Amino acid sequence: MTDERPVLVAGGAGYIGSHVTLELLAGGRKVVVLDDLSTGRRDLVPAGAVFIQGDVGDGGLVRRVLAEQGCAAVMMFAGSIIVSESFQAPLPYWRNNMGAGLAFLDACVGAGVRHFVYSSTAAVYGAPDSLPIAEDAALRPISPYGRSKLALEWALADACEVAAMRFAALRYFNVAGADAQGRSGQVSPVASHLIKIAVEAALGRRAGLVLHGEDYPTPDGTCIRDYIHVADLAEAHVLALGQLERGGESLIANCGYGRGFSVRQVLDAVQRVAGRRLAIHIGPRRRGDPPALVADPGLLKRVLGWVPKRDDLDLIIRSALEWEAKSG
Repeated sequence: MTDERPVLVAGGAGYIGSHVTLELLAGGRKVVVLDDLSTGRRDLVPAGAVFIQGDVGDGGLVRRVLAEQGCAAVMMFAGSIIVSESFQAPLPYWRNNMGAGLAFLDACVGAGVRHFVYSSTAAVYGAPDSLPIAEDAALRPISPYGRSKLALEWALADACEVAAMRFAALRYFNVAGADAQGRSGQVSPVASHLIKIAVEAALGRRAGLVLHGEDYPTPDGTCIRDYIHVADLAEAHVLALGQLERGGESLIANCGYGRGFSVRQVLDAVQRVAGRRLAIHIGPRRRGDPPALVADPGLLKRVLGWVPKRDDLDLIIRSALEWEAKSG
């Protein structure tokens, strides 16, 4: 039976949060979106959701929203997400990801929230010893971003030891693509994700792009990443919430497809799908970029019954191109 109480989606006006909101609404859930619109967009919030503009780090506001809306479950997407930027401004990353996140968590515990789904990251693993990466791999984040996200994971787990709350922390690998109906896609003031940058170049919105490093210990010298379609990721969130609501134990799960593509392979695919050549310039490595990150998604499939439907790099790129062409 579907829970009649609304789900609070913090950061629901952003890229992943808006897709999860769409998936929740499609499943008949009521949704309340809390977002300060610092990076999200109001037009990405579906008409079926209640929207409240505000700071997720404002504990008083969060408690009022939870009480007034009657939310017993939350999903947390708000935060800062750019690895390279986190080296330049580490304290704002700690402030946004850990400071505001801790205030939000404290408000949720105080309000009696029972289920908490957290947007975590593969950056908690740093440069792994072997691939694919399972959830019990060593946690050695190499960026302020990864460290700040892992710190809130730990705080969440500690809080659930003493509170009547269970959690799911989903560790994303590289999220890309857009909603098939064109209702949401990747938006950001400054693009930082490879596929978004490449499709912008393919559409003539930028003169070219920089390939950061071609001397990594990989087959073609460029970084390898596991790309997951945002809609498959959204389904994983809804499954995780359902598992908790049915009495399941807290869990931490990797979100990826279990296979990786190099930067050069992705750029070749963008050129193939878009039907045009890109001006690609070789630049130095970026700090905080491990050579390869590929998920072991076995736990997600076994425990939640997750079956990805969009495990196709060309499909991911095509959906990103269509969104970019429509929204630009």
